[in-house]
Parts: sequence; C-alpha cells; structure tokens
Amino acid sequence: MRIVGLAAAAVLAAVLPEPVASVNEITLRAVSAFAEGTQFSKNFERFVEKVNRDGKGVIQINYIGGPRALPPFEVGNAVRTRVVDVANVTGAFYSNLIPESDAFKLLGKPMSEQRRNGTWDYVNQLHNHKLNAWYLARQFHNVPFHIYLNKKIDAIDFTGLKIRVTPVYRDIVQALGGTPINTAPGEVYTALERGVVDGYGWPVSGIFDLGWDKVTKYRMEPGFYSVEVNVLVNLDVWKGLSEPQRKILVDAALWLEALDSENVAANKTEVERQAKAGIQALDFGPEASKKFLDRADEVAWDTVIKRAPEVGPKLRELAGN
Repeated sequence: MRIVGLAAAAVLAAVLPEPVASVNEITLRAVSAFAEGTQFSKNFERFVEKVNRDGKGVIQINYIGGPRALPPFEVGNAVRTRVVDVANVTGAFYSNLIPESDAFKLLGKPMSEQRRNGTWDYVNQLHNHKLNAWYLARQFHNVPFHIYLNKKIDAIDFTGLKIRVTPVYRDIVQALGGTPINTAPGEVYTALERGVVDGYGWPVSGIFDLGWDKVTKYRMEPGFYSVEVNVLVNLDVWKGLSEPQRKILVDAALWLEALDSENVAANKTEVERQAKAGIQALDFGPEASKKFLDRADEVAWDTVIKRAPEVGPKLRELAGN
C-alpha cells in the first residue's frame, strides 16, 4: 500500500504544475474595429500571437475578430462596459465618449518620446476617467491620412464634393467647402460605386485590403495628421491582473509600438502600388501643401479646444504645436 501511495504521489507531483498553471491562467476577449487581416488589424493580430506565445500558463487572448463581431463605432463602449476585455480601435471611433480623442491624430511624436514626456500618461488618465480603460499601446504614429477622390480638382478646395469622413477629417472637409458624410469603413465601397460620395478620407495604406482601389481615381497630396490605432484594456480587468500578467501585456505593447519602424518603407511601397493601380496623385506644390497642412492643424485644434477647453490646451502643449 505504501508503494502504491508513493507511486500515486509521484504521478500527482508530475502532473500537478499543469493544472495549477491552467487554473491561474486568465483569458481575455479581444476585438478589432477593423476587418481581420487588413492593414490596421495585422499588427494587433501579431500582438495577440505574441501574448499567447509568451503568456502560456499566465495570460491568453481570445481574438473574436473585427466588425463582423462588433460594429466599429461600438467598440469603445464595449471596452467601457466590459462587453470585451481588449480592443484594437482608433479614438475617432469613440470620440462620443472621449471628445478629446480628436486630438490624438495631432500627437505626432514617436511613442517612445510620448512615454518619456508625459503624453502617454496624460492620455492614459483620460481613458481611465472617461472610458474606464487602460491605454496600453498606440500604433501607426508615422502613417499619414489622405483625401481620396473620384473627381479631379484643380486646387485644394472641396466645394461641391461629398466626402466620406470620420471625426478625423470632418472639420477640414467642412472648412474647405466639402459636405462630410459619416459612414463605417464597410459602407465606403458601395457609397463610391453608387456615387453617394465623391471621395473619402483614409490613411496612405489599407485601401487595397478593402478593394477601394477599384473605385478610386485620385489621392490628394499632402498626407496630413497621424494615424492612431490604440490597444485598450478594460480598466477593471487591468486592475484585476497580476503583475506577471500585466508585464506580459506591457512587454508585448512596447514590442507592438516598435513595429512602427516598418511604416516608412510600407508607406512608400503603398504609394507605388497605388500609382500602378491607376490612382493619380494630385499635388499642388509646396506652397499650397503648407497652407493646407497649417489649415488642417488650425481647424483641428480649434475643435478640440472648443469641445474640451481644459484638456485641449494641455494636449496641444504636449504635442508641441
């Protein structure tokens, strides 16, 4: 009996670590505001893979998917209310909850610098207080936006044009005479095809993922603002994680932000690909470009400060412009 007991104890000792690890392991539910496998979900999906690889026995992420799982403009509220635990989403999709998120596109410094100069901490506090979320990471700081058109223009003037927007572009489109039409990304192709809109705002990259190259004729220069796609964690979930679990997420977040170094080459490749697809660049020269960029910044900051008179000036100070 003693031998049997020792054998059983040995077997138990051999298998014990695995059940304990699985009991302590936590699994978080995650979504992306962008379609799976497309430009602005790809790196998040790499992040999920890294967490799941490095976090075995400690923390895992169950990636539910993109807009088929949850409409883009509902993702911010889903994080706030813990419908999901983690989200890959731009601030433009939750500006109804954090009006100041309209300024995130104007925070163009690298994330390594934003983490040093207090910007990340301040933006994280905004997410804590207004979205019940932890601001884990920001991606694509060096990817600009563009206005794409199907009608040729002779100057940077949108008078008479209907342009699909999110909050990112609404103010500058209006300031230059255009009519802004707000739609989710999934509706843009049909709107272009049917002539409901004459163009749209979108980053320099990603239109091929969505098939928009087939219904796009022009890309206006220059690129402006800076893409921001954030990884958010529900704040209650974050507070409930152990230090080892948080460390895995933070290490993966810093790794994710470092992937931005790939974007300069990717932007160049995308512009070349658009040219080969027949999308013509509309460039009105350095003087007109500078005037447009100054106007774009001016109208954006005016809106931010009007909507958030206490927070807006602080964000502008951190942005350095």
